[in-house]
Amino acid sequence: MSLDSKLQPFQVLAAAIASEIDAVAFYTKLQERVKNIILLQKLKFLAFEEEQHRRMLQKLFGQRFADKPFEVPDESPLPKISASIGDDPPVADLFKAALDAEEAAEAFYERSGRAAEDEGSRRLLAYLSRVERSHAAMIRSEIDMLVKYPDYYVVEDFHIGQDLFHVGP
Repeated sequence: MSLDSKLQPFQVLAAAIASEIDAVAFYTKLQERVKNIILLQKLKFLAFEEEQHRRMLQKLFGQRFADKPFEVPDESPLPKISASIGDDPPVADLFKAALDAEEAAEAFYERSGRAAEDEGSRRLLAYLSRVERSHAAMIRSEIDMLVKYPDYYVVEDFHIGQDLFHVGP
């Protein structure tokens, strides 16, 4: 996905803010489908981080474009996570959609950072790109767990050690 040259910088930033709002809503909603305590904490962490990103981007928007209205462009360079999934998808598919979104956000922030006009914006966007990369790595790890242990997300306490070795006589 490339940056749309027809979009103004304030529209690109508005699209990024909308994407972060979408990610918070997605991770919050996904928490309803998960019972595993550790996985639930990871989803809460991801929602918290995406909310922090939204705050940073809105602050930047206010600093750089105080005279512009906050409107998400009709053709956003960052699609909504839910656009790639059906009505009641399996949890593994939800994690795969999240991975796609995190990878798209990482690339978007990296490209936007290179195109930014000021050093502060470049640094913020580079930081966000790296954080989205770490989110993608976390989600990849969870997808691996879901593939190996399909019921991993529906049990409150998952003791993987029980499956790996026998202790006792």
